[in-house]
Amino acid sequence: MPGGPFAAPPCRRCGSHDDYFSQGLCSRCHPRSPEHIDSCKGCLAWGVYPRYNWTCWSCKWWQTHYRKGTCAFCGRDSHISEQRACRLCLENARLEQTPGRAPDIAEANRHSQQLFLANMLFKRRATPQPEYVTWTQRWSLKNKNQLPHQPGTRFDDQAPEQLTLFDMAPDPAVLRQRILVEDSDLTRYCAAILADHARRYGWSVRQRNAVMQTLRMLQTVRPTRTAKIRASDVVTLRRYDGTISSTIDVLAEAGLLIEDVPTRVEKYFTAKFTDSDGNSGALPPLMRQHLELWLQIMLGGSRQSPRQLPRDPATVEVHIRAIAPIVQAWAEAGYQSFAEVAHADVVAALPTKQTDRHFAELGLKSLFKILKGRKLVFTNPTRGLKPTPVATNIPLAVDPALIRTELNSPNPATALAVALVAFHALSLSQLRHLLLTDIVDGRLHLGRRDIPLAAPVRTRLAAWLDHRNRTWPNSANPHLLINRRTAPRLVPAGPNYPWLGSALRAQALREDRILHEIHATGGDVRRLCDLFGLSISGATRYLGTVEHPDLTIEGPRVPRK
Repeated sequence: MPGGPFAAPPCRRCGSHDDYFSQGLCSRCHPRSPEHIDSCKGCLAWGVYPRYNWTCWSCKWWQTHYRKGTCAFCGRDSHISEQRACRLCLENARLEQTPGRAPDIAEANRHSQQLFLANMLFKRRATPQPEYVTWTQRWSLKNKNQLPHQPGTRFDDQAPEQLTLFDMAPDPAVLRQRILVEDSDLTRYCAAILADHARRYGWSVRQRNAVMQTLRMLQTVRPTRTAKIRASDVVTLRRYDGTISSTIDVLAEAGLLIEDVPTRVEKYFTAKFTDSDGNSGALPPLMRQHLELWLQIMLGGSRQSPRQLPRDPATVEVHIRAIAPIVQAWAEAGYQSFAEVAHADVVAALPTKQTDRHFAELGLKSLFKILKGRKLVFTNPTRGLKPTPVATNIPLAVDPALIRTELNSPNPATALAVALVAFHALSLSQLRHLLLTDIVDGRLHLGRRDIPLAAPVRTRLAAWLDHRNRTWPNSANPHLLINRRTAPRLVPAGPNYPWLGSALRAQALREDRILHEIHATGGDVRRLCDLFGLSISGATRYLGTVEHPDLTIEGPRVPRK
């Protein structure tokens, strides 16, 4: 100013004579000053600057991993986790979390909330540090499990184990203290294998450390240190926040795992046939033995005549559900073996409902075919049994507005899955097992089919690949669609991914695409078989809708050649 310099006036808000900024306010009080301090937009923590968009470091990470929505506990519009809680509500719940139990978010935020200072929040220890673990000693032993194991270290699956007299769960606080100083042959033996496995599968440092902590926890609680590890023992560590799936993968690669956890089909089989508590009576030993042989061949296949490929577990579960009441009825009637069952017994035991009768016939034919091939029955009582036709429904069209909404979903995985099914009618199984190498130069190679991808599909494919590369840059999973659980492994995603948050079902969307094609071509069954890989009987199901008055489409039809 002319005649200056002049002394800066004091701040109108705080009275400070230093760091004058503008409009009578200092740099600390002016809302547009780069030194102005305020609360975080995400967790309301005090101490953030405008240069970082009023966001603390923890909330910046939080915003890149969770979607925006309304918190179910405080009602604020913020980025929310899978529990539908914002970061502030979740951190308050962790402050009052009981060791070994999940945080109670609703109870912790019922009356009030504790605010924080920004960028100073650290992970709260569930148990205090032991007195004998000093920071100097802990730092010197930080890489203790990187040391080589002793020569001759071995683990035996036949090692004698001390049976437990009283099965008591260890105290979580004591267990967390013990694993801080645990140093055993198991952790040393698995250290190099774990590091190599984490590097090959693109694991984060946090996941690798969680697996090492689970290994220490496992070695602390098991009674026999030189025995191989049962998968059921690893599963029990879930109550102590152990990393189950990744730890099982590392133990399997190290050759130390004994797989004794039954699959879902085996559990269902046990509940239906061999669990006498849930049924009217236990099966005779010979019938139970024959059923276990049938289940083993159905799931694992057989090279012995009659040779058979492994069946899908869902198919085996359907067969179990269909024949279980029939087998139980035969056992209650006094049958001791399936060799006593005659053709008349099979016909009399079949249910009257058409759909149940159809699946019961399939299950009994599969059972007696295997038993006859193993010479465990004299004759096949299902031979000559006429199959019952199963009732089929009429494919219906899907609302186009709903399809457009899901095609523009903010979730790139959902948008890509909907586009692949809506344009090319991929089945749910084909979509789950689709590999990155199946798409080359804008063409999808699916078995013997070579499908040129539509332009909307290519756009959403590029968006998904960018999102996948940003989120899991080091993932070795070869499948196209992956999520947080499958990214560090080689398995496909579950059947509900990414349809869980969508208003569409994959099968209904696939039927809509095929239905539109059969109407547009005037009933060309051969074209349906070539485009979508359907069988003649499968395509005929859609042919019956061509002349249906409620399923006609507007517009000219493509002439059949």
